[in-house]
Amino acid sequence: MVAVRDLFNEWYARDTSKKIRAIKKAKGEAGEYLCTNPPYGYRKDSDNKKVWIVDEEVAEVVKNVFRLCLDGYGPSQIAKILRQQKILTPTAYWQSKGISHPTKPPADPYQWDNRTIAGILERIEYLGHTANFKTTKKSYKSKKTIDNPKEQWRIFENTHEVIIESEVWEKVQELRKHKRRPTKTGKSNLFSGLLYCADCGAKLYYCTTNYFEARQDHFVCSNYKSNTGTCSAHFIRAVTVEKMVLQYLQMVLSYIEQNKDIFVRNQQEHHALCRKKELAEMKRSIPQAQRRMEELDRLFKKLYEDRALEAIPDRQYQKLSLDYTREQEDLQAKIQTTQEELARQSEQADTIEQFVKKAERHFGLTELTPNILNDLVRKIYISAPDKSSGKRKQEIQVSMDINDLLLPPPIITNKSKTA
Repeated sequence: MVAVRDLFNEWYARDTSKKIRAIKKAKGEAGEYLCTNPPYGYRKDSDNKKVWIVDEEVAEVVKNVFRLCLDGYGPSQIAKILRQQKILTPTAYWQSKGISHPTKPPADPYQWDNRTIAGILERIEYLGHTANFKTTKKSYKSKKTIDNPKEQWRIFENTHEVIIESEVWEKVQELRKHKRRPTKTGKSNLFSGLLYCADCGAKLYYCTTNYFEARQDHFVCSNYKSNTGTCSAHFIRAVTVEKMVLQYLQMVLSYIEQNKDIFVRNQQEHHALCRKKELAEMKRSIPQAQRRMEELDRLFKKLYEDRALEAIPDRQYQKLSLDYTREQEDLQAKIQTTQEELARQSEQADTIEQFVKKAERHFGLTELTPNILNDLVRKIYISAPDKSSGKRKQEIQVSMDINDLLLPPPIITNKSKTA
């Protein structure tokens, strides 16, 4: 009877798991919170446990973590700062408030971990949104949690109070894509992750040693590999990049400050002119693709009828069916991409206004900081040096956080007799 009893117990556990999954799925689809405890920075409302409110005591810590990230600090560096400031870790904080949590608190209540910081920086809940179905489990027999791809998440917007503004959150996510890891010397540079090779498109590596003076720190193309790679060195000193980029940003900000209205009008007119033909073509392509989709539906129907009447062989039916299916999928993807691009183009006017507001925050710029760079600059392209004239000339192209920037020109030249 032991084997029979074990079989019935397993069936009972399986059925119970199915019921719990069904209940959680229904709650998640309805936009209810699926986690037991709110994220660090929120707490449950004492009057309604289904409502999250901002925990003012630690919400400032969350804001500080995002500020430090914008200032160029990585998760490990931020964790070190919080340890020095004697700030309780999330688990230790919840324990001090008598809130049970499955995570075991560390022996040192101030021992922040870089993974905890990374988790805070990537939490979409700080925008006031609810994200359900972020994780799953293979079966009721496994306790291992598996992360779902973001395409499978269900996000419900504006379900609770905001802690981090969307502009700050998006900028941090962009920074997280280009992680700046300190070198073995412990030194890092504010341009790390922003410099790209103008020829091959690869990133430039930051090179330094404990024996280098500040003027000797430099960047080289990651595809160079000591003259054994697929690209040339594109060598440039860090102090040179800082000097030239500062000069360019000062020029741009000064122009916007003196000619704000002209800049906005010219930018909008230039964008409209450049995109007029492209937008017209995109708008025409959507109805064409939709008509082809309808035509394919009719062909599918006729093909199925021919197959049912045995007018065509199975092999031909399978081949045509597969071709039509692939074409429909390609058309559907094309329609979606085109519609998204049209939506982005319609938001360009708002983008220009947002860029001007950012620029206004940095009028009178005298020194570069990671925060300023992250706010204004998207990428910096370094060209190979030209020594044909007997002097070393090197172009630096600054791609700012706006498309098709007009006036002043986005290319500056570094001229020197030596490298």
